Amino acid sequence: MTMTVNKFLVPLFLRLLFLAILLVGISATLLCKVDTKELCVNCRPAVAPLHGKPLQPPTKHCCSVIRHADLKCLCNFKSILPSVGINTTIALALPSKCGINTPPECHGL
Repeated sequence: MTMTVNKFLVPLFLRLLFLAILLVGISATLLCKVDTKELCVNCRPAVAPLHGKPLQPPTKHCCSVIRHADLKCLCNFKSILPSVGINTTIALALPSKCGINTPPECHGL
């Protein structure tokens, strides 16, 4: 029974942790082989409008962060993106804007 509970609690915990990091933005945490602070700082302007500004194209730094991330892993968190003000469709298009193939796990909402 414990194994079954852990299978459900671990992904939930990871999603809540990721959400907290995005909302608070305090310290960096390694998630899916990427520093979450770098991901937020460098890529957020390309996926979420800030202070009424239009979306920006991904920067060279953002694409570098995306290139080093485990995208299959990050796609597991796509369901929480709207809760932090990020349009899922725009976020899932980010890898291709950086010239990176989007994993099949990321397709479909």
